[in-house]
Amino acid sequence: MQNQKIRIRLKAFDHRLIDSSTLEIVDTAKRTGAQVRGPIPLPTRKERFTVLTSPHVNKDARDQYEIRTHKRVLDIVDPTEKTVDALMKLDLAAGVDVQISLS
Repeated sequence: MQNQKIRIRLKAFDHRLIDSSTLEIVDTAKRTGAQVRGPIPLPTRKERFTVLTSPHVNKDARDQYEIRTHKRVLDIVDPTEKTVDALMKLDLAAGVDVQISLS
């Protein structure tokens, strides 16, 4: 697997989950002898929802809710077969979305 790169994109609503998952991936990759670039924090997406608190009148009474989506990118340069096997066996937290691309 020479001259290849694995790009791992992580998304989560909780920044503690995504940080612990990136640490697990980095430790696993470095333990198997691969070179890791990152984690690179990408901009956090903030979705805001405004809801009327009163069902009838009082247009000025509103609540605002926010969902933050945290994102990280990891690049694993020159992965070995041991690296790929170790990453496949890795069990990450349930609240983390992982996208893996090979180039």
